[in-house]
Amino acid sequence: MTERLYSTDQYARAVDATIVDVDPDDGRVLLDRTVFYPGGGGQPHDVGALVLGDDRVEVVRVAADGRGVWHWLEGGLPGTGTSVRGEVDWDRRYRLMRTHTAMHALCGVVWDRFASPVTGGNMEPGTGRLDFELPGWDPEDKVPLEEELNAQLAAARDVRIAFLPREEADEDPSLIRTKVSLLPADLREVRVVDIVGLDRQADGGTHVASTAEVGQVRIAKVESKGKGFRRIRLQLEDLPAGG
Repeated sequence: MTERLYSTDQYARAVDATIVDVDPDDGRVLLDRTVFYPGGGGQPHDVGALVLGDDRVEVVRVAADGRGVWHWLEGGLPGTGTSVRGEVDWDRRYRLMRTHTAMHALCGVVWDRFASPVTGGNMEPGTGRLDFELPGWDPEDKVPLEEELNAQLAAARDVRIAFLPREEADEDPSLIRTKVSLLPADLREVRVVDIVGLDRQADGGTHVASTAEVGQVRIAKVESKGKGFRRIRLQLEDLPAGG
């Protein structure tokens, strides 16, 4: 199994690793440890490079299976046992971390105001969308919702990671903010992301350590997705120089 450093150290940008298997037919390699997030929960996989001495091979896709985390390479495949240095595209990753935390903060604000679960979501670096069941939505709610979201982000709330045994997590239904639980049946340990005092839920993605790192966000659009359902689109504002 691959040691998944992104799960415990979300700020790790690089790691020395060893290739433990090669799939030449699919152009991918399996590493013993990685900083590359393989995607999930609406967050896309990381990209970057594997460095072998003076050579760099681009990592263009990452995905996980029962054996670990596979990395698809653009170019020749190193052999099993090769030592490499995995380097994630940090600018893209950090923007995704800010986006993902903003989306969890939105979950918390919507839950506090409407007690409404998430019915779907997706993100790209700097933008994201969440779908909610909001039968009582009023277009006048958009501005105060954005104001409250930015106030919560500016409060510099800590974002903490914990791991709970599955049995303990199953006893706390508040950890599931989606309308239907997406936790695999065979998952024995549940990773929990806690925006302290605002939102706490099961999640495997990468996040910033404080909501202050997110910066300002805009609710770019609120769309109707059928009777009683709304899609809220977020947009990160650019951070100040040096931010």
